[in-house]
Amino acid sequence: MGSGRTVAVFGAYGHTGRFVVAQLRERGYLPVLSGRDAGKLAELAVSEPGLEVRPASVDDPASLDRALAGAAAVVNCAGPFAVTAAPVIEAALRAGIPYVDVAAEIEANLDTFTHFADRARAAGTVVLPAMAFFGGLGDLLATAALGDRTAAEEVHVAYGLSSWHPTAGTRAAGAVSRERRDGRRVRYAGGRLEYRRDEAPLLEWTFPAPLGARPVVGEFTMADVVTVPSHLAVPEVRTYMTVEAAGELAAPDTPAPTAADEHGRSAQTFLVDVVVRSAGGERRAVARGKDIYAVTAPLVVEAVDRILTGRTGAVGVVSAGELFDASDFLRALSPHLTVEVHS
Repeated sequence: MGSGRTVAVFGAYGHTGRFVVAQLRERGYLPVLSGRDAGKLAELAVSEPGLEVRPASVDDPASLDRALAGAAAVVNCAGPFAVTAAPVIEAALRAGIPYVDVAAEIEANLDTFTHFADRARAAGTVVLPAMAFFGGLGDLLATAALGDRTAAEEVHVAYGLSSWHPTAGTRAAGAVSRERRDGRRVRYAGGRLEYRRDEAPLLEWTFPAPLGARPVVGEFTMADVVTVPSHLAVPEVRTYMTVEAAGELAAPDTPAPTAADEHGRSAQTFLVDVVVRSAGGERRAVARGKDIYAVTAPLVVEAVDRILTGRTGAVGVVSAGELFDASDFLRALSPHLTVEVHS
């Protein structure tokens, strides 16, 4: 077990990793910079003076052990997570420390729940996958909307992005997911994942103001289909994406995000609209903010802080909605998100 304020960040030099390092420092933690590329780590260390650099490779368990030595927790920001998650989780279990990642890859998150649930529970530690904009935030919003309930007939998560300039990591993770699915798309229906060859439907979703009615890609399936049903009895979990953002993600020539403010955030804005339906009626939770990559950092660091200070409700492989008091967690993000929950 490591010292209480030291957190290893694997993939620290990546787009999201840099936001996580900055947020950890802002919250009074001491990040250890780790990852596979020693040159990029050295460059990052120039802009983050005073931080230790520990290169490591997922193919070299000893290097991962050195990277995590003395840390209180590890945050994995390095995709594709189909490649990195299992080796870093193994290292975290050897070190006896919590593991948190920002994986949006559906299959990688399923692998984490499938392969590490028993071992993490037996070790009495936390393994928290998908603690990010996709997966973690939707799960927290759905859990908050349900209140004291643990079941619903349907959960719908609609993403209204003003644009989507994907990072190199997003593109790489998407390529791995498509290969694992053999080009099929996936949806969650009837309490299980279905892999399909047909085209995703085009629908219209009425977002809260200021977006209003917008065309969306239906069954634009994201990590929420893993996180939400991991602890809530919901047989139907559907996610949607505004057509323009989906088109930008798919286009090979869409540029990577660029900084538009002093915090390094892009000009992208988002609205996440979560609707929970059951026989008792409909509940809704809405989150608004800026830059889906940048907002992942406060999500991750708030999670790390709550884990290390004992503000959790479970051990093992768990999603954010099960691990934390969802409403309280979302309130803590008020400097970064505007959240409304409606019964």
